[in-house]
This record gives sequence, structure tokens and C-alpha cells, in this order.
Amino acid sequence: MAAIVLAAAIGIKALWLLYAWLLSAIVGSELSKRKGYGEKWGLGTGMLLSVIGAIIWLLIPPKPDSPWRQKQARKKRAQAAASE
Repeated sequence: MAAIVLAAAIGIKALWLLYAWLLSAIVGSELSKRKGYGEKWGLGTGMLLSVIGAIIWLLIPPKPDSPWRQKQARKKRAQAAASE
């Protein structure tokens, strides 16, 4: 009976680690796509480096013509219009 409980405890930990791994791959993929590098780069770093891969994409600067920069520019324009 103790072996079943131990296997269940290991199983739930493995499931949560799997969720963290998949979520980091999704986040890395989305961040890299928005920063103009394409989804594959983020997916690869998210899968290989797990949570660290998603954090790395927060630190990588966006390309000049990326949606990330365009969204920041729209925010700045909206704030400037609101302050006038």
C-alpha cells in the first residue's frame, strides 16, 4: 500500500513539472514571436531551458519593427494624448 502512495506522490510532482515545462515553452514562444524573432526560437529555448528560457526572452531586446515595439509606441502616444 505504501508503494502506491509513493508512486502517486511522485506522479503528481511529475505532472506539475510537465505543466511548468509546457507553460514555459508557450510563454517563450509567444514572447519571441511578439519581439520579432519567430515562434521557433522561443519554443526551442522554452523547451530546452524550461522556466529560464521564458525569463531569457524577457531580457532579449525586441527588433525595431516588431509588434512589441509597436505596442509600446501606441501606449506612449495614448499617454501623451491623455496628459494634454
